[in-house]
Amino acid sequence: MIRPTLARVDLDAIRSNFRAISQFLHSAWQNPPPPANGVRPQTPPYTAAEKGVRPQIIAVVKANAYGHGAPQVARALEDAGAAMLACADIEEGVVLRDAGVRTPILIFGALSVSDLDEIFSRELTPTISTPSAARALQAAAARHGMMLRYHLKIDTGMNRLGFRHDHLTRTLPELAASPNLVIDAVYTHFATADDPDHPAFAEQRERFARVLQTLPSLGISTRMRHAANSAALLRDARIWYDFVRPGLLLYGIVPPPLAATLPLRPALSLHSRIVAVKGLRAGEGSGYGLKSSSSEPRTLAVVPAGYADGLDLRLAGHGYMLVRGRRAPIVGSVCMDMSMIDVTGTDVAPGDEVVIIGEQGHESIGVREIAASIGTIPYELLCRVGSRIERVYA
Repeated sequence: MIRPTLARVDLDAIRSNFRAISQFLHSAWQNPPPPANGVRPQTPPYTAAEKGVRPQIIAVVKANAYGHGAPQVARALEDAGAAMLACADIEEGVVLRDAGVRTPILIFGALSVSDLDEIFSRELTPTISTPSAARALQAAAARHGMMLRYHLKIDTGMNRLGFRHDHLTRTLPELAASPNLVIDAVYTHFATADDPDHPAFAEQRERFARVLQTLPSLGISTRMRHAANSAALLRDARIWYDFVRPGLLLYGIVPPPLAATLPLRPALSLHSRIVAVKGLRAGEGSGYGLKSSSSEPRTLAVVPAGYADGLDLRLAGHGYMLVRGRRAPIVGSVCMDMSMIDVTGTDVAPGDEVVIIGEQGHESIGVREIAASIGTIPYELLCRVGSRIERVYA
């Protein structure tokens, strides 16, 4: 039996978004920038377009595919032609392998404190982002009697994971000498790709370019590079390199505040049903704290979705739901299992469908709108869609 609150996930929309991104990359590949001084570069840094190679897509499905359901989404993206899938940790990679995914899987996260055996048994590709992870993976690869292929992460300024761009002469020689580790690619991650006015984006791009030129002298040689997440992909073709790593774009959402002309379709909608209708007298509030009192009588509807399902507390007084094709303000307080909407003047009854995210009639409420109304980001709202909410796939 499915609870009244459920998420509908359109896998065809995800495949369509993948194709839209691929076509966007293809257009630039067909029209590469002219080579500097008439000479096409032979050594890095270079973009895939400058090499005459179409960038491939590493599809990011971490955090349960941004709340959409990793096994189902991963299989859809595998069918669509993703070169790789990427997730946060080994455990997420195991879930994908157990679901039958055979596409290469890149693990983003730090592995120095992980049980590494599944890397080998599940054929996962680790990221090496710290000296301790390099030592642990070298020891594990030697123990298994295997050569392990990995991606190297460089910290160009985000100051999270990665070998610092300005310490490489001290930190990389040991990794380069590891007899059981073979590099497949090198990458970095941008801290401010979604902020067009922040100077750090250009600084990180330039630092990564210098790193690419320096790596061969440190014993690290690879012709595969990647740097662009969804926002960076939209902003700057110079950092597409050999792969791009879209996440949010695959799910049909442009990272705010950026805009794009890509024909994307949101893949997730969130639905529920009214379970009760209540009349309030003038001056009465509702929910914990008895908030949202009014000088006029009102009619409220109770919706069985609350913060245990991922709804943010701040939605009360700031957000809306759709019922009978109209916007109904969320009032009172978002409770653990329920929320209240003001349906005064609308003829509603228990059983009526409520749309929390998505379209109804001529109205729609998108994740970007909801995030902006409460001062957060779409990523958080999608990832917080609760585990007790059934995902229904189409």
